[in-house]
Amino acid sequence: MKERRRFLKSLTTVVGAVVCQPTLSAFAQRGKLSDNQIIAGLKEALQIGTGNAINLTGRLDGFFKNAAIKILLPKQLNTVGKGLRAIGQGRMVDDFVLSMNRAAEKAAPEARKIFVDAVKQMTFDDARKILFGSDTAATEYFKVKTSDQITTAFRPIISNSMDEVGATKQYKDLIARFQNIPFAKTQSLDIDDYVVGKALDGLFYMVGEEEKKIRKNPAARITSILKDVFGNLKR
Repeated sequence: MKERRRFLKSLTTVVGAVVCQPTLSAFAQRGKLSDNQIIAGLKEALQIGTGNAINLTGRLDGFFKNAAIKILLPKQLNTVGKGLRAIGQGRMVDDFVLSMNRAAEKAAPEARKIFVDAVKQMTFDDARKILFGSDTAATEYFKVKTSDQITTAFRPIISNSMDEVGATKQYKDLIARFQNIPFAKTQSLDIDDYVVGKALDGLFYMVGEEEKKIRKNPAARITSILKDVFGNLKR
């Protein structure tokens, strides 16, 4: 909670304040802060914010009990799910859905270092675009800079986790059981790719939600809050 408050204060102040300022320099002069201090504050806030998103998704039920990012049965398997529920095998479908979400929850923490590195590598121009950008400018920055790396990092974790929690076996069992139903047809699917994609979508969704909350908060006490924020940036 303490880190979340620091996050909300710091990025709300920096982002909210510059809405009325045409340049970083103008904002810096008003708050008696250097451009470098403002950028440092933004980086600190982004590190804490992405950390919050990872903490929210990388815990037990982080995906499974969050309706906005819960990984559901793939569309290609909707017919399978309905068919199995119709013959009293709904529990098998539910267990499979749970196992996919557990795999995503286990993989989420792998994004932490990648986000941190992306923040450290942020240029002055990147920071300016984020500060003056849309409600999800920072999230879009992270998508561009980190999606490939996170996908690569997630894939082995999710693949192994899918085996550990039984998702791969359950998927095969689902298909096998469904194919025993007369006239049943289904499509092939790389279930690991599906879960990796959904895990990435869910993580960025949460990063975006954190960013939108911050940008909507008022930033009336600009100077006092900024002093407090940058006072906590000592390493």
